[in-house]
Amino acid sequence: MFFKRPLFLILVIIFSGCATYATYNYDQLFGKSQVQQRVYDYQSPEGIDYLTDIKPIIDNRCVVCHACYDAPCQLKMSSAEGIDRGAHKSLIYQGTRLVAANPTRLFEDAQTTQEWRDIGFTPILNEREQSSIANTEAGVMARMLTLKQNNPLAKDDQLQGYDFSIDREQQCPTIEEMADYESQYPTWGMPYGMPELNTQEHDLLYSWLEQGAKMSDIKPLTDHEVTLINQWESFFNGDSLKQQLTSRYLYEHLFLNNLYFNTEPSHLRFFKLVRSSTPPGKPLSLIVTRRPYDDPNVDRVYYRLVAVRSTTVDKTHMPYFLDKNRYQKWQEWFVNNSYTVTKLPSYSTEIAANPLVTFVDLPVDSRYRYLLDEAQDTIQGFIKGPVCRGQLALNVINDHFWVFFVDPETANNPNVEQFYREQKQNLALPAELDSTTVPITSWIQYSRNQARYLEAKNTYLNQVFKNGQHLTPELVWAGDKNNDNAALTIYRHFDSASVIKGLNGPTPKTAWVIDYALLERIHYLLVAGFDVYGNFGHQLMTRMYMDFLRMEGESNFLTLLPKEIRREEWQSWYQNPSPQLSKYMQRDVQPFEQPTKIQYVSDNPKAELFSLLRKHIGGNVTQRYNVANSKLATSTLVKLREIDAIKGEGLQYLPQIITIKIIAATDKRSEFFTLLNTSAHKNISSLFNEEKNRAPELDRFSLLYGIVGSYPAAFLEINETDVPSFVKQLADIDTEVDYIKLLDNFAIRRSSDKFWAYSDELSQWYREHYPVEAGLLDYNRFENR
Repeated sequence: MFFKRPLFLILVIIFSGCATYATYNYDQLFGKSQVQQRVYDYQSPEGIDYLTDIKPIIDNRCVVCHACYDAPCQLKMSSAEGIDRGAHKSLIYQGTRLVAANPTRLFEDAQTTQEWRDIGFTPILNEREQSSIANTEAGVMARMLTLKQNNPLAKDDQLQGYDFSIDREQQCPTIEEMADYESQYPTWGMPYGMPELNTQEHDLLYSWLEQGAKMSDIKPLTDHEVTLINQWESFFNGDSLKQQLTSRYLYEHLFLNNLYFNTEPSHLRFFKLVRSSTPPGKPLSLIVTRRPYDDPNVDRVYYRLVAVRSTTVDKTHMPYFLDKNRYQKWQEWFVNNSYTVTKLPSYSTEIAANPLVTFVDLPVDSRYRYLLDEAQDTIQGFIKGPVCRGQLALNVINDHFWVFFVDPETANNPNVEQFYREQKQNLALPAELDSTTVPITSWIQYSRNQARYLEAKNTYLNQVFKNGQHLTPELVWAGDKNNDNAALTIYRHFDSASVIKGLNGPTPKTAWVIDYALLERIHYLLVAGFDVYGNFGHQLMTRMYMDFLRMEGESNFLTLLPKEIRREEWQSWYQNPSPQLSKYMQRDVQPFEQPTKIQYVSDNPKAELFSLLRKHIGGNVTQRYNVANSKLATSTLVKLREIDAIKGEGLQYLPQIITIKIIAATDKRSEFFTLLNTSAHKNISSLFNEEKNRAPELDRFSLLYGIVGSYPAAFLEINETDVPSFVKQLADIDTEVDYIKLLDNFAIRRSSDKFWAYSDELSQWYREHYPVEAGLLDYNRFENR
């Protein structure tokens, strides 16, 4: 049989246009396809070889494009389970679907590779006879690697014959379709549109595939980790109604987080908090639902900690520290606090989707302090969660704005608690609807609810802030003693976004001041209640309702400005508004008529207010992203600071996220910066035709020290001595040609031989400087210019 295989292979290639015939030939050659056992013990020779030689290559060359919800072909290569699961031709992000799709979440919606096969996932590894020839000829991954080696990436500055758009058509060939794919797309081997692996990397990976692609299980838990897990699971599974309600609240906010106990890089391991039908000490029986608050259909829910099995990637990584201090805070706020729970709330959707109803028995002050304690993480849930992807999802926010929070001491009184109880129906969210939603009728209902809520809120606030009482910087949370979550900056990068601590970049056009109800609703609208598999109506309703929440946060900020300029300031944010928006704002925002108590002395009250708030928050405004943190020469830093003053129409030719490496003149050490290009708009209340609302003459740069944003679009490498000429060339960009000249001088393009070395150094720098936060960046949106 061995000597006949070359002939069979020729026949497979010839007749592969017919998938049925190709399948027949592969079956004849190598037997029927069946799932293979590939995961070996962590300390086995196979496991050690994989972790030492293979996993670093897969992480740094494959996972950088195949990790998140938008990974091509749903192929997530960040874990052994994801690699073995393989690929699927359907798209997760499909904004035009009429009916909600079935979820395909790794580790949740199926537990074995065979279950994924039953759902429709196809292997990228050979699942027939386990021989070297079968493992390479009948394996998609091996064929893709060989295709790339046989057709190396062209060295052109701009590659031809590729589609790098975010919503490009995907091929996702099965092994039966590979010959046709190789014929039609000879340059589309893997890594797609990136430099091929070097000889050593290719040979290691190919040899591993030849030998059956054996992988390693994750590292066993240490005794110390087991002890900590037992302690925390004991907390999460207390028997009292108060403890059960508290744990439900915590779970619905932490379900996306990567929890950790130890900050030492050598002992760093992340865990997920999950729902189980079995208590601690018993084997986990995972409860799987679309949303974290959906009915578990069990008498008692238990909350368990399970080790994360995937490589950490920046786009989805939200680390959350569990230590003694955190335990004490939660005990104080939720367990030892004086309140009574007489009955646990229902999981019916109309209740569970509205946190103001579900958790009415938990003190508002406790809930708010919990959210504020890690406010960046609370906001980050929608920035790094699945909702935050694509232009339509992101054009609901400005490209650059600052975020502040109402001080919990101001809001800590029985009247506030009673007000929220009275408004709980008006605060209902679209997430209470099914994942298949009709948007128009739903929009009318929720717009009326929001209108009634704002009317009641303004009536209430007119009493609380009568004659400007409390309308001072002290209204804003200053972070208590040492909490740097008090001031945040949000950047939109067209089809993704970032939230970082501090007041970063030039003075923004807008800001939000967020209170408890607004913060909670942001989470339940965009994180807990968002279904990435939902239909067009569900996703559109989420986007439209977020308009309300954004404007509410902006209106809160306006209350601190002089009464007579509030309307004018709002009009500068919403130029040429639609008649519907004008009517909405006139009806629901204007009724708040109390003056501010701040005595303004300048002719620019907004800038003065920002200055007062920065001073009020003081040392809790982190300087982490200040370029001064770099160890480059003082004269170089002075020059780099000029970048934030650059603005104008020339910026429209640059991408949103540019990673810059500057090589120090003294010791050749690399320092990394992020250049963010923020696009200005006349108005962001429109769902479509964003380009019509652009104001490119007001576009600005923000140069930040370190890594910001998960999707870099360009790499620049600059010698420190060339910084002055770089800044000048950047400031002089007026056309696309000017930008291309900048790239010619400083870029590491996606076709460059230096690309992977640059990428590796960037990842290493990130891990060394911020080991807890660091994750692999994603190159799916890297430009081709």
